Amino acid sequence: MLVMSTASAAASSAKTAAAPPACGANTTPASGAMTGLSTIGQAYDCVLTEFYGRKKLDHRTLLAAAFAGLTEELNRRGLDRADATLPPLSGDRAADWDAFASVYRRVAASLPDDLALKQAVAGAAITGIVASLHDNHSRWLGKQQPPSGGEAFGLGITTSPAYSITWRAPQKALPPLFISAVTGGPAAGRRLRPGDVIELVNGAPPFVNGSLTTAVMDLLNPQDGDAPVRLRLRRPASGRTWTTTLRPRRFTPTTKAVTSTLLKGDVAVVKPESFARPGTADQVLAAIAALRKDRKLRGVVLDLRGTGGGSPTEAVRLLSAFTHGKVWSHDCDADDVCAAQRTDDGVPLLNLPLAVLTDGACASACDAFSAAVKDLHVGPLIGARTAGMVSGPTRPHELDDGSHLLLPPRYSLGPNREIINGIGVAPDHHVPRTAEDLSAGRDPALTKALSLLRDAHNV
Repeated sequence: MLVMSTASAAASSAKTAAAPPACGANTTPASGAMTGLSTIGQAYDCVLTEFYGRKKLDHRTLLAAAFAGLTEELNRRGLDRADATLPPLSGDRAADWDAFASVYRRVAASLPDDLALKQAVAGAAITGIVASLHDNHSRWLGKQQPPSGGEAFGLGITTSPAYSITWRAPQKALPPLFISAVTGGPAAGRRLRPGDVIELVNGAPPFVNGSLTTAVMDLLNPQDGDAPVRLRLRRPASGRTWTTTLRPRRFTPTTKAVTSTLLKGDVAVVKPESFARPGTADQVLAAIAALRKDRKLRGVVLDLRGTGGGSPTEAVRLLSAFTHGKVWSHDCDADDVCAAQRTDDGVPLLNLPLAVLTDGACASACDAFSAAVKDLHVGPLIGARTAGMVSGPTRPHELDDGSHLLLPPRYSLGPNREIINGIGVAPDHHVPRTAEDLSAGRDPALTKALSLLRDAHNV
């Protein structure tokens, strides 16, 4: 696991007068607490004390990134200042924070008396710090309130490539952009279907010269507001091309945490939405048990296409139903000392052949699960390479404004101590899912999995 940084960490001096507040020191933020310099300081402190790559970081890199975020936000709002210049940094951590804070206070004091503006500027500085880590699991959540009661917000579609991947690694995206699932809401009302190719979004193409336009993905995945989004779509199965407009809103998704079906030949196909929900592994195992009742199953296809990350606890519990007594991953600390993570041998073995379907949206815990299935020879992987976004399990740190900073204190390696992060896991059989197949109702990857399970059973 590598962390991109410019130099080794400089030692802290005894000078502490201007030190930022300790990471997570305020666990009960006051109502209406504002994002400001102290919040930036806490985020800065958290990275330098809690992030697994802290020993390879130079604190000056973090301060420069924070200042870059500040000035970019000022420039975007037409408020740049001649004196908004990063002061000289000596390499002394406390003194450099003091120098940064002094300039920040002066710049913030000159801004219009607008609390939302000042919060946005501080947030941009924190976002800059996190971005400088080049780590796909480090994230500042800000103070947004997620939908409640099982609701979602947006257009009601997921796409391939997936937004959960492209906002972190747009270089992984390959054309075309198409709908991989309709989850309800506005899209369901317009009868959009999986496989529909998105040719234009508000008149802009998703790809230009083969490179993804990230602003288009942001339009398709709004976080708030109700600005309409105009789509030009093409349905490969019929050749039909049309334009429709969707207005984002809150809705209750039609998707289920776990879906299952029994196919001809007594093969169970089970698809978890993600590994994020507690009890997901047990729901998958319960679904298999229900399909197994009163019949002899000949195998299980686990469909992890589109399955995001989640809890490694859920991933290892599900894996342990297919193999025991194995090291399934390694978690490594800031000193590169790695601890082997073993299967949970208290989970009863299913004693069934397994095939796993993967794609580029299979990330984090799904990456780790897929690597274990492949390395431990539990079953074949069919589909496309996984996302390669498996930095390490995160730990939340509450900041003094009520926001949360997510940082992985340890980084992950595969069962053979291989680096998966940034690379992904290659399938044993490359059968990617295409818009044409989805539109026509075909699933070549599933067909291949059934063929492999049938051959294994015959042997």
